[in-house]
Amino acid sequence: MSRQPIARSPDLLKLQNEGFDLAIAGGYLLVRDIPYVTDVKSISRGILVMPLDLAGEIATKPASHIAYWIGQHPCHSTGAKIRAIENSSQPQDFGNGVRIEHTFSAKADYRDYHHKVKTYVGRIAGEAAKLDPSAKAETFPVIPADTAEGVFHYVDTASSRAGIAAINARVAGHKIGILGVGGTGSYVFDLVAKSMVAEIRVIDGDLMLNHNAFRAPGAPSIDELCQKPKKVAYFGTIYERMRRGIVRHDVDIGPDNVELLDGLDFAFICMDAGDAKRIAIERLNANGTPFIEVGMGVLVNDDKLGGIVRVVCSKTPTRNAAAPHISYATDDGGLNEYTTNIQTPELNALNAALAVIRWKQHAGIYQNIRDAVYVGYSIASGEIVTKGIT
Repeated sequence: MSRQPIARSPDLLKLQNEGFDLAIAGGYLLVRDIPYVTDVKSISRGILVMPLDLAGEIATKPASHIAYWIGQHPCHSTGAKIRAIENSSQPQDFGNGVRIEHTFSAKADYRDYHHKVKTYVGRIAGEAAKLDPSAKAETFPVIPADTAEGVFHYVDTASSRAGIAAINARVAGHKIGILGVGGTGSYVFDLVAKSMVAEIRVIDGDLMLNHNAFRAPGAPSIDELCQKPKKVAYFGTIYERMRRGIVRHDVDIGPDNVELLDGLDFAFICMDAGDAKRIAIERLNANGTPFIEVGMGVLVNDDKLGGIVRVVCSKTPTRNAAAPHISYATDDGGLNEYTTNIQTPELNALNAALAVIRWKQHAGIYQNIRDAVYVGYSIASGEIVTKGIT
């Protein structure tokens, strides 16, 4: 059965966020991995089973106080049976692979399933905790996602635990392009991959080499580097473990393939090559696609590194204001202040974080008072400067 009732029912979602291992089978709620004491005073794990009352795909107030159990009958820490909840011990087959050994009865007017589950678990697991305080029902399991809905292979409990799933869903269905997955672009990929966007179109023709490993997220093995994979293949394989919707293009953007940028809702330009960048920006402008261009100018001064990390946000109303801040490093005759190529992972990560935050402001996830065209971080002063259209 679909897990949607868990996602859509506040009481079940609260249990999941607290770390309970929930499943639904044939109209029953299963709470798995509950620690309990056996009659020989050892700790084992059982499954609590309850009839699940639904209105559509939303749990309603439990109609019954009865619960069922898969496992030996739970005992007190002394090894004596917990008689307060004891009922019939006749095994029953409920179908869908659910075969119970015991029936429990803890009479109460349960407000919801959170109230009911916590009551039963408290009586059962509480005795196990007397023998071993680390024996907890809150196991925080990996939760597979429904393949029919969403882009992730497992449930995003970070958003649901924080109560911001609806806010993060403002980018659901969007198609995002990332041009270049080098130092900064690889961190952009990492962050965007954890959002609800429908498609991440990654474009980069370069190989994953040693110097890339020292300014990108993760840690490739020497064997992986010796294979000299394309960057889009290396990073694509990593993030496809987590989500669907990654589209790889192991090419450099140019006049013969610029149509790869068509149909995007937003793009991140994380590339140095000036000619290719001009081609990409001209196409994005023609398509009316908003984009962010990133870069950094880091210099050695008095035997220390200094300079700036910058983010430029360009969209239809702000094209003219954004244009002077965009770097075309390799084709401006060395006149641009961002032509140096010194990069460090922390600055790349910061550059990506500032870019993704700015994108999420544009998408309505973060507050956006200034609607900045330019964001610059000064390494020496630690100041962040923003510039709007005025």
